[in-house]
Parts: sequence; structure tokens; C-alpha cells
Amino acid sequence: MSFPRHQGLREGNPVERGATYDGSGVNFAVFSANATAVDICLFDTDGKTETDRIRLPEYTDQVFHGWIPDLHPGQLYGLRVHGPYEPDAGHRFNPNKLLLDPYARGHFGSLQWDPALFGYELGHPDLDLSFDERDSAPFIPKCIISAPSRRRNKPLKTRWSDTIVYETHVKGFTQTNPLVPKRLRGTYAGLCHRSVLDYLKSLGITSIELLPIQSFVNDHYLIEKGLTNYWGYNTIGFFSPDTRYAANHADPATEFRHMVASCHAAGLEVILDVVYNHTAEGNELGPTLSFKGLDNASYYRLVPDNLRYYINDTGTGNTFNLTNLRAIQFVADSLRYWAEDMGVDGFRFDLGTILAREKEGFDPEAGFLRVCRQDPTLAHLKLIAEPWDIGPGGYQVGKFPPSWAEWNDKFRDTVRDFWRNQARASALAPRLLGSPDLFNHSGRQAWSSVNFIAAHDGFTLKDCVSYENKHNQANGENGEDGSSDNRSCNYGAEGPTDDVAINTLRWRQCRNMLATLLLSQGTPMLLAGDEFGRTQNGNNNAYCQDNAISWLNWAIEKEGKSLQSFTQRIISLRKRFPILRRSRFLTEAYNKELEVKELTWVSASGQEMRQEEWDHAQCFGLMLDGRAQPSGIMQRGADATLLLILNSWNDVVEFTLPEAEGSAWKMLLDTNRPDDGADIEKNTFPQKAVFTVTGHSLLVFELLGA
Repeated sequence: MSFPRHQGLREGNPVERGATYDGSGVNFAVFSANATAVDICLFDTDGKTETDRIRLPEYTDQVFHGWIPDLHPGQLYGLRVHGPYEPDAGHRFNPNKLLLDPYARGHFGSLQWDPALFGYELGHPDLDLSFDERDSAPFIPKCIISAPSRRRNKPLKTRWSDTIVYETHVKGFTQTNPLVPKRLRGTYAGLCHRSVLDYLKSLGITSIELLPIQSFVNDHYLIEKGLTNYWGYNTIGFFSPDTRYAANHADPATEFRHMVASCHAAGLEVILDVVYNHTAEGNELGPTLSFKGLDNASYYRLVPDNLRYYINDTGTGNTFNLTNLRAIQFVADSLRYWAEDMGVDGFRFDLGTILAREKEGFDPEAGFLRVCRQDPTLAHLKLIAEPWDIGPGGYQVGKFPPSWAEWNDKFRDTVRDFWRNQARASALAPRLLGSPDLFNHSGRQAWSSVNFIAAHDGFTLKDCVSYENKHNQANGENGEDGSSDNRSCNYGAEGPTDDVAINTLRWRQCRNMLATLLLSQGTPMLLAGDEFGRTQNGNNNAYCQDNAISWLNWAIEKEGKSLQSFTQRIISLRKRFPILRRSRFLTEAYNKELEVKELTWVSASGQEMRQEEWDHAQCFGLMLDGRAQPSGIMQRGADATLLLILNSWNDVVEFTLPEAEGSAWKMLLDTNRPDDGADIEKNTFPQKAVFTVTGHSLLVFELLGA
């Protein structure tokens, strides 16, 4: 194949990675510590014909670079990288494989699985030690040269203490929503439709956390089973919004940017779930799509004494090498792009422990974490770690450094256990206070604990009270996938039932867990649809279900609408009473200077809990004194004093309302009376009154006359 010689080629610069348009041409800069040459391959408008191939002329500081004239935004391109094909030495260069530029701002077309995508010959007896000479260009997406962004969105910067996160999926949230025009359903444009934003605002959440939207690959084994990678945890384009969620396939970046701006105008933050722990290229038997062919030994963690193989701390085949400076730089550049150019307010890092794993193991002072803490952009964003992976020492809840928040699965497990009578007051108490046993160190504050009852991975809230076992047959893995430790209870029937008593209890348990979540110290995260009792029919691992199993069903039943209203009420209470969302950890210690005891644990007798009661109590109270010191300044707060009563026992408990410096207790919330609304607040009770607390219920009282 011959190509025209490109006139006007210049050295360009190595600083701006990827393809940068300057008005008259494009500068290309590609990192590779071990390659010998890099070619820029240009394609026609349909991406099928390679029209030119230009070798980058200069190599500076391990970066190949060059400036090509007369290229413009919209031009399709890919990379071919030359170097040794020596898997035993960690090198897998193969110029027959067209590669995606890691810094590309957009992709054209979709991946088509074919043997040519692999750097070795499939079926060869030497496996990946063999070398494949077929051209992969017909089967791989092409990169798009983009114009510099003219419009930048500024992050909202909602205070952590005011934050309420709502985890959802771009497609699943609007795919069946009748208020969204059909052409916009399942898209970025659909997510920012006025009806959607009005709903989210009415609910009271402050921040939308989106499952992965960076360009990702559908796994071959899923396609063979007629399934798809619905969740999107298989990223290959870390600067590119995935086209499948765009109403305008020609310009998904602009549509995404408009979505963020619309959310900001509605007062809603946008947080992205990002996957920098691995890529879609798999292990040594996986395809060559980008990083593997650019510089396998730099971008991936390889087994030290056998560089042919990959360290697999992710369970996906490979692990991104965040001990390499250039890999760290790549991730930081990607994060800054989404923040500065797209206006994203924060990130939730999938399998975040990997980001901090150095050669000796997890290190809270790991290079990547230190970069984030000092970066002038990243340091001011919301950074949330999923603090676990399957590698050695992978469980690190509470161990991330200051300025990071973390998913707290101990909150999830303990709350689920408490309400199904498998945990007592002693286990739940620290979770109600923001888990100080885990997070109260190094100046970290209560918001560091991201509390949740349910997330995309696992049972929904409604399924948690409807199923004792997972029902994942639709996934095609004989029901063996997904966790078997669900901390769930069906209360007498597996799945849907017509039993009125069972259904009544199930809905009350939903209210109990939602109330526990939203009234606890820390940062609450609500799974989309849990506010109205969404179900996945017992599937606790719907990663491959791009269908009604995963999509939100907006035909909400009567009980669901009641739960929806109840959720709005709880969120309103959280916003109304600052004592429920303090940044500082509340303490049981008596403050002699202010003459305030910030919190008191109360037994059913109305007295302070005795030590011997903790390990068996299933009904107890938590009194939060509104005079508690709100900041480091030694002065009393001016909040209301609240009393929470939680009864996980299956029968009524006669609870004596405690004495406090006030006149009476006014009821604000009773999960046994979900539809009483504001009328419930007309109920006032004198101190030391005996209140009959329904089995499996949660109540909130406000102290009057304080």
C-alpha cells in the first residue's frame, strides 16, 4: 500500500498529548517508552479507507510528536506503533493493528469483534507468542480530531455536608420515561430534559452520579450470548463520551457538555463513575486496541518474574499501572479534561484501592493520590473511592487520605442486618454517626463516609426486602454470578406476593432503611428508583441486562408513589435540620465549657443506655443536641434537638420519651404512618410520656421549647 508524501510536516511539540488542532494543522504527541516509531493513519469520512500514513518525525522525552498541516476537526485517524513483539519481555508492538489514541476526544464507529483485532494468531499452538499480520483497521473505531472547546462549565461546588448523591444510569433512567420525547430517551439530552430535572429537584437530591459514560467495549462473550455490557465498566476511551448515549451521534461531546450545563442550571452536580483500574484489552489473550500496542510494559502491571502475564487485581484480566509516572499523568489529564472542559463536579473511582497500590501494597501516600491532593483542579472536586478490589490487602474502607470520600459498605451491611434482626444497637450506633471508628482520623470529617443501602451492584432496596436469594438466570451463568451475601429477607415469600401482611411489612422496611440512610451523619447515596420501590426481579448483578430488568419502570404503583413522597419528606427533614448533616463528628463526651452533651443514646426506659444493654438492644434512641458545637470555634450551635427511635424488633415497644431541656416532643416522622404527611407534626407529647413504638419502625421527634 502506498501513500502520498505529506508536504509541510514539522516536528511539532511533545507537550500536548493526543491530537491538538491550532487552526491550520494538527500537532500529534504519543507517549511510548519502548516503541521505535509511530505512524498517524488518516481515514476517509466513513472510516473504511486509509488515505494517508505519516510517521511522526521527532522523539523527545519518550514522546513521539509531529505537526501535520491542513488537517481539520472531524478528520478520522488512528495509530500504528512499531517496536519489538516480545511478550516474554512485556512488549506487544504490532503495526498491523490500528490503535486508538488514548487522548482522542471522540470515536467514530463501534468495535467489531474479529480475529484481526488480536496481536497474535487465534488458535495458534504458541498462543500469544505467535504474531498476527492481519490489518485490524476495518474492525476498530476511528479517533476523531476535535476542535478546541469554546465553552467551559464551572463546577457547582456544593458543600459536602449538603450533598445527597443519586446514582443512576444515563440510558436506564429515561429509557421508558413517557415525559421524555422518544428520540431523546436513553441519551445525555434525555437526562437533562426539563421533566427529568424537575423530578430530580423535587426529590431533593443535589448530585447525580452516572455509571460509566466514557467510551467502552461490549465484551465478546456477552455478545455471543445476546447480552451487552450495560454498566459500562470496560473503558477504552478515557477522553471520549460514549456515542451510544448521544442523541446526536455526530457530536456526543457537545451534547454531554450541554447536559452538564443544564444540570448545573438546575442546581444539580454531575459526578462520573470512572474506571481507571483496568482497560478493555484484557489479559495476554485479549485484543490489541490501544495501550497494549502503544507500550504494554508501561501502561500495565505485569508479573515481575514473568512479564508475559498480567497482574489481575481487578478480575478483568489486566491492571492499569499507576506506579508509572506517564500512566499517572494520563489519568490526571483525563480527569482534568472532564472537569475543566466538560464541567464535571467529581468522580467515583471504581476499585479505587488499585489507584493507591504501590509495589509494597496499598499506600495512602501513593503517587496518584498525592497528585490529586495537590492538583489545582482535582483537589477541589468531589473524589470518591470504592475502597476495595480483589488484590492483596484490597479492602481499605476508611484508609484513604484526607479530602477523599469513600463508599462505606459497612453502613450498607449493618443497616440491612439491623432491620432484619441480625445486628443490634451496638453495631448500628457508629454507622448512624458517620462511622467515626473508620473515618475520624487525620482531620477527616463525617462526610467522608458515603453511606448507601443499595447501589447498581447488588439488590435494589425493594428486592432487599423481597428476596432471600439472587435470581440471575437471565445472565446466562447458571445463577452462579453475583454475590450470595445479600443481607436480605423476604419476610415469608420469595418475590412478589398477594399477602397483605407481608407487603405491608416490606414497604415499611423500605421506609425504615431509607430513613436510616437519610437521617444518618455522612453523605447519603440513593440508588435511582429506590425512592419508589424499583425492582430487578431478584437479579443482583444486572451488568449485562440492557432491558426492562435494568431500566427504571416509570409506571409506579400506588405504594411506590407513597414511598416516593415519603422519601421527599425525609430529604426535606435532612435539609431542614443541620444537626443531621454535621461535618464534625458528634461525640458522646460532655463538653464542660459549653455544658452540652452532643449526643445521648437512650434505652426504651427513657434513660441513657447502660453498657450491658448495648449488645442485645433492638429498640433504642439517639438524641442529637442542637446546641452541639458546629465548628472548631468554641460556641454552642443553634440547631433543633432531635430524637430518633429505631425499633427492629417485630413487636411493639413501650418507649419512654427522655427528659431534655425543653417542654415537649413533637413527632416529625413515623415509618408506620407514611401517608400522614405534615399532619403528623401536630402530635406533641410531654417528656417522660410512654409512646407505643410499632414493630419494625423508625420515628423522629423534635424538642420544643428548648
